[in-house]
Amino acid sequence: MTITVSELFRQICPQFTGAAITATVTNGPTEQALWDMLEAEAETLRETYTTETLKMRSGISATRAAYKAAGKDPSRYRPACEQLVRRILQGKQLNSIDTLVDIGNLISIRSGYSTAVIDAGHLATTDITLDFGQKDEPYEGIGRGLLNIEHLPAYRDGIGAFATPTSDSRRTMTSPDTRKLLFIINGYDGNRFNVEKAVAHTQALLQRFAAAVIDQTIWY
Repeated sequence: MTITVSELFRQICPQFTGAAITATVTNGPTEQALWDMLEAEAETLRETYTTETLKMRSGISATRAAYKAAGKDPSRYRPACEQLVRRILQGKQLNSIDTLVDIGNLISIRSGYSTAVIDAGHLATTDITLDFGQKDEPYEGIGRGLLNIEHLPAYRDGIGAFATPTSDSRRTMTSPDTRKLLFIINGYDGNRFNVEKAVAHTQALLQRFAAAVIDQTIWY
């Protein structure tokens, strides 16, 4: 798999550091040990941030800044990491989806980066481009319905956009049958050290809970 970053994206988000892990996995219900990790991380967030101060967290702040630079309102189209952390800080219950999605949520709230958890078997091509959504581009977000992705950072295969930091698409969402995984970490603050830590943690969780065989890690 290759991921190419467009010149326009580099101009607007010059600090961006992205990493993508491809792996063969087994998906299923979330084990209690994984859920306990997620709940412990959520408690740490409650002790550290409020709904106002979370915007100052490096990964979230940088993603919001990238949205503004691209011409998108980050408060109307909140990055997924911010959505998730706000839910935690508002005292709302977290819902377990499955092993792969819950690993994505754990990495996101621990690192401060929006992640994408993609069934690579549903991708039309292995040549991926990171660019921006176009005017009237069709996109159905998971749990969001039709989403206006114009000016949103967007990953695109041969068919069209399949992931944004606000919401992954229904077209490439994971299921119990997912075997080929593309796991994306969006480091808009450019902190390579933190992204590397998130990659290592992701790989360890995938191997422990999803019987993962890691194929490659792509940096871009």
